[in-house]
Amino acid sequence: MEPYRIKVVEPIPFPTRAEREAALKRTAYNPFALQADEVTIDLLSDSGTGAISADQLAAGMQADESYAGSRSYYRWHDVVSELTGYPHILPTHQGRAAERILFSALLKPGTSVLSNTHFDTTRANVELTGCQAYDLPCAEAKDLDSDYPFKGNIDLIALEQALENTHQRPVAAVLMTITNNGGGGQPVAMENLHRTAEVCRRHDVPLILDAARFAENAWLVTQREPGYANRTPRQVAEEAFRLADGCVVSAKKDGIVHIGGFIGLKDPELAERCEGLLIATEGFTTYGGLAGRDLDMMARGLLEVTEPSYLAERADIAAYLAARIREAGVDIVEPSGLHALYLNAGRLLPHIPPHQYPGTALVCELYRRGGIRSAELGTLYLGEEDEQGNTIKTAPYELVRLALPRRVYTRSHYDHVAATLADIAKDPESVSGYRVTGQSPVLRHFSIKLEPVQSGG
Repeated sequence: MEPYRIKVVEPIPFPTRAEREAALKRTAYNPFALQADEVTIDLLSDSGTGAISADQLAAGMQADESYAGSRSYYRWHDVVSELTGYPHILPTHQGRAAERILFSALLKPGTSVLSNTHFDTTRANVELTGCQAYDLPCAEAKDLDSDYPFKGNIDLIALEQALENTHQRPVAAVLMTITNNGGGGQPVAMENLHRTAEVCRRHDVPLILDAARFAENAWLVTQREPGYANRTPRQVAEEAFRLADGCVVSAKKDGIVHIGGFIGLKDPELAERCEGLLIATEGFTTYGGLAGRDLDMMARGLLEVTEPSYLAERADIAAYLAARIREAGVDIVEPSGLHALYLNAGRLLPHIPPHQYPGTALVCELYRRGGIRSAELGTLYLGEEDEQGNTIKTAPYELVRLALPRRVYTRSHYDHVAATLADIAKDPESVSGYRVTGQSPVLRHFSIKLEPVQSGG
């Protein structure tokens, strides 16, 4: 059972089917454009959507809002330094700010970054520097149905080959995302991380962690990797941070806060360049765009998130929803993780071709029938079109992510999600595809405009 009791509650909206239909049409079938009071169960993201604890709220009430050198900063700094072991720690208002600052200071046009998988904003921040982002997921990640425990791993052979052939495009950094969000929320094994670190040291290339979900990765290591069963999640997380040369973290995930992030680094010169950018664009070094209360609540959240009882319950409720979804006749990326479940929309809706976005079709149908908001991770997210709007690149898989906010929804809420999916699975051919009517050249899925494809269209 949950290792907490509920002290404060918030009503959730129950718009009618007609109201949901109208909302979809008004927003051009883009879930990001829906208003929160039009959504019953919101699984769009686990970023900044969790419930804070009483201790976090109490810590925020004791915050020091001094512009420079606040007590809140030093309390936060002590927690992050102890967790990561990095001598240079900089606060930012969220993860993508940390990415922008670090990549601006580290990357140069014409170079590349190698990763197990870049997530969307990470890739955008890499490419905005004039650098190229390359994904090197392990071969096991291609089989969505296998129970291989560490599909988030990087392909070590491909990594070695890429680092040995840098004459045309030098590699500026290797970025390991834990857990691998873009790769189905799958964890990275410590063995894989150790070997990646060794390869990077041998080629004198910095290894950076995208550690937004470091605690969930550590939990899965303790559950799945030989030799780690008697280690605590905190010990595994500390080991992971110390293997890398630095990190970027969105604390809106495993910091269990609504806003916040940080950069951690070993290199003093790189840290100095980042600090200059931080002061110019985010705020002074000791607040980084955050209020003192945010720093104090983040510090407390970073301690709570590695508690085994918290992580065990988070894993249990994710497994509960995964089992209910399977019972509904819908396949997910296996094995199920913690922060999200990834539905195989392409398999559920095989009559919808990739250029009509089966993932988007399932996203819209989940909202239409159940008021459930989710996110597409398929051809809309990863694909490309030519100037005439013809799809020239499709995603390898058509997925829908159900991101699970921390300490927010109960099993009965997730029963509703599973029941809605079961209703869709009874008659999947009734679901239609979509076409793009307007898009942005960067991160198009955030502001995309779509319309349904009529039968035979």
